[in-house]
Parts: sequence; structure tokens; C-alpha cells
Amino acid sequence: MTSSQKVDAFIENSGQWIDELKLLRQIFNSTELIENFKWGAPIYTINNKNVVGMVGFKNHLGIWFYQGVFLKDAKGILINAQKGKTKGLRQLRINKGDKIEKTIVLNYTIEAIENCKAGKEIKPENKKTIIPTVLKEAFKEDTTLSDLFKKLTPGKQREYAEFITTAKQETTKLNRLEKIRPMIKNGVGLHDKYKKS
Repeated sequence: MTSSQKVDAFIENSGQWIDELKLLRQIFNSTELIENFKWGAPIYTINNKNVVGMVGFKNHLGIWFYQGVFLKDAKGILINAQKGKTKGLRQLRINKGDKIEKTIVLNYTIEAIENCKAGKEIKPENKKTIIPTVLKEAFKEDTTLSDLFKKLTPGKQREYAEFITTAKQETTKLNRLEKIRPMIKNGVGLHDKYKKS
């Protein structure tokens, strides 16, 4: 299935937001952006960089500007949907019944494209993974487990470390270790089964 076909299916299965998503797709495709389908949603890119995405939620439609922090936002319509968590991402929310101002969306998109071409971006911080003692001890006993853990992506390593660290009692930490041991050996992340391909 091509990206275009995936976006077609996504829109057709978006219930109350079908017309709005079709309009946004038309706006984004009128630019030089390339249509992709990532993380279960349409994402529009240039030079392999995410510029804008769209998704319908229960109460609103979200237009995500990946480096939206650099947009002038003269209309004051962008929000940081996850304050303290996201640094560059900004969202334009559209509630059911609101009219999508095509010119505004297009102008913001064109500015986002120009910012991307100019190299304006906030890169995600590389968080250092702190390995809990329980896991360090397991690595000493089982070097294969240690080697396989090191082959995981930094994000997967962090998920496992946090999973153990967040347990309050030692017994719970040991139980969690036993739960994740076969997952690490299989090279999968803690939350992989919940992630859409």
C-alpha cells in the first residue's frame, strides 16, 4: 500500500472529520510538500524533514507544525499541546463546526516550509539512560542479556530502565525485570505492541 493509499484509507475512516481532512490534504498537496504516512497519520515533508501533519481527535482536529515554534503566528492560533514536553511542535486546533481558513493554513504551511529550508529546527535532546541497580546486577549475571540490551535503540533502553525505576518496591522491580528479560532477548521494545507500523 502506498503512502497515498494509506492517507486515503485514513481519511475515509476518520468519521466526523472526513471533509476537513480532505480539505487540509488538498492545501498541503498544493505546496511542494511530499505526502507520507507515519505513526498512523498523514505527515507532509520536505527534504525528508517533517513539516506538518494532521489528525482528527474526538473533540478537535489537529494540524501539527513540527517546528511551529519558529512560525510568526500573527493570528495567535498555535498552541503547545504538551507544555514542558514538546519544544518545537505547535498545534492549530479546529473544533467541529469551525471554518477552516484555507489562506491562513496555506500561509502558515508555506512559512513552515521556508523555515525548514532555512534549517530552523529544535533537535530533540538526547536523554541519557540511567540503568537501575537491579538491571545492572542482571547484566553481571547474564552477559548475553547485557549485550542484547546494548543493541536496542536508546529509546527502547530508556523505556526498560524507566519501567524498573518507577517501581517503588524491590519485589516489584524484580518482577518487572523477569517480565522484560525475554523481551530484551527478542530485541523488542517495552511498548512495541502498542505502536502502529
